[in-house]
Amino acid sequence: MSEYGVMLAEKQKAKYTYGVLERQFRNMFDKAAKASGITGEILLQNLECRLDNVVFRMGIAPTRAAARQLVGHKHIVVDGKVVNIPSYAVKPGQVVGVREKAKSLEVIEVSLAGFNHSKYPWIEWDENSKSGKFLHKPERADIPENIKEQLIVELYSKA
Repeated sequence: MSEYGVMLAEKQKAKYTYGVLERQFRNMFDKAAKASGITGEILLQNLECRLDNVVFRMGIAPTRAAARQLVGHKHIVVDGKVVNIPSYAVKPGQVVGVREKAKSLEVIEVSLAGFNHSKYPWIEWDENSKSGKFLHKPERADIPENIKEQLIVELYSKA
């Protein structure tokens, strides 16, 4: 595979992992490039802050696609208000939880049952309220995805 092919494959892997389409991914990259800091790390941090991803990381849903659907179907609240936009950027200090009438949904109960809530240091989970606090943006070392973000930066800087 060519050098370009390797970079493209890495970008595609990141897009599919987080369930983001090309235009939205490019917009997120452009925002990350404008921010001060390491562009690739900021891109991954911003992807991790998406509401659908936070719901997945909290163990409320078994997959990101399922998390996206729970958000879209208005089963998720942020600071007590229903948010149905999967790309909503969760900010540090915000509380993400399951809407009262959705707490008995089987998909949520099954997903939460076998989940290790101490897995991610940037999330604090409260079992009683079925909600979690997004403490801070994750450090790159804490993000478990096997994505070589530097290749994505190189790909977009060639374009």
